[in-house]
Amino acid sequence: MSLYAIGDLHLAFSVDKPMDLFGRGWKNHEKKIEKYWNRRVKPQDTVVLTGDHSWGRNLQECAADLEFIRALPGRKILLRGNHDMFWDAKKTERLNEQYAGSLEFLQNNFYFYGEYALVGTKGYCYEGWDAPEHYYKLMKRELVRLRASFEAAKTAGFDRYLMFLHYPPTSIGEMESPFTRMAEEYGASKVIYSHCHGRERFDDSFKGEVNGIEYKLVSSDYLRFRPELILKD
Repeated sequence: MSLYAIGDLHLAFSVDKPMDLFGRGWKNHEKKIEKYWNRRVKPQDTVVLTGDHSWGRNLQECAADLEFIRALPGRKILLRGNHDMFWDAKKTERLNEQYAGSLEFLQNNFYFYGEYALVGTKGYCYEGWDAPEHYYKLMKRELVRLRASFEAAKTAGFDRYLMFLHYPPTSIGEMESPFTRMAEEYGASKVIYSHCHGRERFDDSFKGEVNGIEYKLVSSDYLRFRPELILKD
């Protein structure tokens, strides 16, 4: 039994959004995802998908994309990304009810893998085009959601955490952030995130060990569409 992670599948089976516009590596990327997922992930494994699952703007448009994910091997836990327009942040519980037994949605809640609580939220970082007041508003909202996830796990008796974000935990040039400080506050072992695309963006945030926490980037193009092993029993 193993735990994997991958983000930014950017599926578009029902909408016109060809990903190869973003580079040759994205050509037929859904076939690469399916091939490498089936090679690595077993039915007893768990995969956390760190956001940007679908270009669909609502549940109807992304139904085929979610079905593609559902049909892949393993238990699938989904985090909300900035492009996941189908996911109303106030209706996560409704998504969990609708997809009960096939997909699980992580926001203001937690899941677990062995002795680890899997906590997370979309997160937010400064990318240069936000007005400062907008950036701080969204960042604070995501911090509230992340703390709710940690506290739910803590209340349930967990004291070992893996923290998942969609956005990087730091803005470009930052040596720390409220997200990294919260990871340290609760003693998270790893912080796993995505959102960064292209070689010029792969180093936008932490990778490797920082203050005793391992930071891992799992954007699908960074991983060459191969789910990344996080833990192995």
